Amino acid sequence: MAEVAPAAAPAKAPAKAPKKKAASKAKKDGPSLSKLIVAAVAESKERKGMSLAALKKVLAGKGVDVTKANKRINTAVTKLATAGTLSQTKGTGASGSFKLAKDTKASRTCLFRTCFSACGL
Repeated sequence: MAEVAPAAAPAKAPAKAPKKKAASKAKKDGPSLSKLIVAAVAESKERKGMSLAALKKVLAGKGVDVTKANKRINTAVTKLATAGTLSQTKGTGASGSFKLAKDTKASRTCLFRTCFSACGL
């Protein structure tokens, strides 16, 4: 019987070099997205507030890539609304109309009380 030679051991793959981290993108100069949103709503002359679609049109005019930043715009608008910077006149969440929030009545009364207590009245 013929002897079969044992198969040669497979050659080891050369060691891979460790992956380098991708160069971090330079941070864009200019105001943040939330500041742009507040400025756009402040510029609006609409009495009932500015719709989200109109807000995105204004942001596109200011150089923001709306298709890429759509999710960030929606979250920024909802955060501004919950923080009290914007008030939502229509809709829920990121949809609807928004305008700048006025000073709340509670903050006025607190200011009123502290002013009178400081004056001694």
